[in-house]
Amino acid sequence: MDSMSADNHKSSSTLRVPLRMRLVNLRFWIRACILVVASSTLFTFIVLLPCRTINTVDVRDLQISSQALPESQQHHTENIASNRINEYNNSPVRKKPRTGDSKSKNRNSVDTSNHQHLEDLIANIDQRPQSVRYKEIECLINGDYSIVGRREGSEVYLPFSFVSKYFEVEGSIASYDGYERFEWHHSNARIHKPVPYRHDGPFMSFAHYSVENRDRVKYFSGTEGVPISTQWDSQGYFYPIQIAQFGLSHYSKNLTEQDPNVLVVDNGEGEGSKWRAEDSASSTSVIYDSTRHSNVIEFKSQAGKPSYGHGVSVSINERSLPVLSFDLLMFRNSTITVVMQTEESGIVNLHYTSHIEECTHRGSNVFYGIGPAYKWRTITRDLITDLRKGMNYKEKQPKTKKKSRTTKILKIFLQGKGRIDNITLSSSNHMNQFFDAADWLVRHQDEKGGWPIMVNRNVDSDMDELKANWYSAMAQGQAISTLVRAYERTKIQGYLNSALRAIELYKVPSSEGGVQARFMDKYTWYEEYPTNPSSFVLNGFIYSLIGLYDLKSSTSQEEGREAARLFQDGMRSLKALLPMFDTGSGSIYDLRHVTLGKAPNLARWDYHATHISQLQLIATIDSDPLFQRTVDRWIGYIKGKRAKHN
Repeated sequence: MDSMSADNHKSSSTLRVPLRMRLVNLRFWIRACILVVASSTLFTFIVLLPCRTINTVDVRDLQISSQALPESQQHHTENIASNRINEYNNSPVRKKPRTGDSKSKNRNSVDTSNHQHLEDLIANIDQRPQSVRYKEIECLINGDYSIVGRREGSEVYLPFSFVSKYFEVEGSIASYDGYERFEWHHSNARIHKPVPYRHDGPFMSFAHYSVENRDRVKYFSGTEGVPISTQWDSQGYFYPIQIAQFGLSHYSKNLTEQDPNVLVVDNGEGEGSKWRAEDSASSTSVIYDSTRHSNVIEFKSQAGKPSYGHGVSVSINERSLPVLSFDLLMFRNSTITVVMQTEESGIVNLHYTSHIEECTHRGSNVFYGIGPAYKWRTITRDLITDLRKGMNYKEKQPKTKKKSRTTKILKIFLQGKGRIDNITLSSSNHMNQFFDAADWLVRHQDEKGGWPIMVNRNVDSDMDELKANWYSAMAQGQAISTLVRAYERTKIQGYLNSALRAIELYKVPSSEGGVQARFMDKYTWYEEYPTNPSSFVLNGFIYSLIGLYDLKSSTSQEEGREAARLFQDGMRSLKALLPMFDTGSGSIYDLRHVTLGKAPNLARWDYHATHISQLQLIATIDSDPLFQRTVDRWIGYIKGKRAKHN
């Protein structure tokens, strides 16, 4: 080998050695990468996926045989299961709580110290649920039409929007306690806990009623202080049933609510004047009134349209006391104005004028005619209701009782000439409003002892229309219940006399202008709607019975003899016919399916709840087990229970 060849061989050997080392290093790094990837994959399948799967399983359902684990690991595995249950309870997607779950548990503590032993737990579970994916599926409804559902394995799910309408149920997603639930309700009916009934106590569950907030109340009459109804006539009229319910609800609230907060604006007894004269021609003075035997405030100003810069005023600046009450002796062309600040409409003026026109609305001014008061009279107005009804204003209600309202009462103006006393603002004044209703019933009772309903009423197309001036046993009964309570409160005989006259129409057949009907010529029924043929409405009949019970309970045996007889006749009918109002899944409103031979008129859930409340009351005054059995069964219907099939 010559020197050149030797040099070339040396050079070639020198190059091959580093190349060989590089290949070795490359193979080492490739193996390392493969090992890392394999380890990661193995870790995922062994640890992470089981952890993920276990979150979809109710750990409390897992039954692990003690023989599947070594004895030394049994106690340790029980600890693991306990930890997973805690973790499950903290999950925002946990299932519906089971019996024994407590909302007060601390759901924020999760023990993760034993996760390395999950393999021991998972390995001994016989069946581990795999993730199931849904797919859309066509659902054919009774062969008539189809909707799109979802299938997950053997289960098929339908949209709740369809289920809700098809089965007439309700449901919504609710979030509380740190996680979401879907709450299903078979009905929205509310059943209140019954209490033993007294003729001078709360009337059923009427303490929860708010007649003022009903859409079919147009406004409250300025001259009468009672609601004007639009139930069957958009023009508005005095509806005796609604007026009695207004009175009974406030009477019941007075007995069940806390005493109201009261601010005395002026009662004529304080030193110094609180009133500011807006012009030189206006003034107030405290004088002694011989008819009241007390001091009162006399106001004088130029007569004219209500406006700023005239009359006398007192500053209020109050949010939480919306009920205004005062005693008044006021002459023509006089006005009491309440200035209010609202979130929606800014400054609004409520004017209570000496005119007789009812509610009108002009810009930011609402007018209620309360009429001239040539004799002292007490006036009570719910300012928020007057504002809302007068200009369709909807105040945002406070979310909590402690939070003040958004509407603020700024000032009270007096214009014209008159005398005023006992001006107060309060959170409520239930008894004044109750007596507004009771006094209306006394003033407007006719010579037959009834309160005629002054609108036409078409109950069913196959029944004769009721022409204006018809009587209702429900109106008679609820009016009696109102008047009896007014008598018990005051012992004024006029209230009781009015209640006694009211039972005369119970004796008159509905075909002759009264309210009495006969079922199969055997059972006496007092008709809410005295139709031809008879309709036999259940709730109206029971209200008429409660009125008779109240009257017989408030009078002597001799004075209440006729009311007691009518009550017993009605109770005999109720016991005989009550099963006819049971569908096996709800109740029936009336018996037109019997008298007309047509489909039953099923009671809505709110009427079904009324039936239950009425029967709960009856069960406290009559020991027949029929009533309590019916109550229990009908409450079950509210929760979806049904009568058994044959």
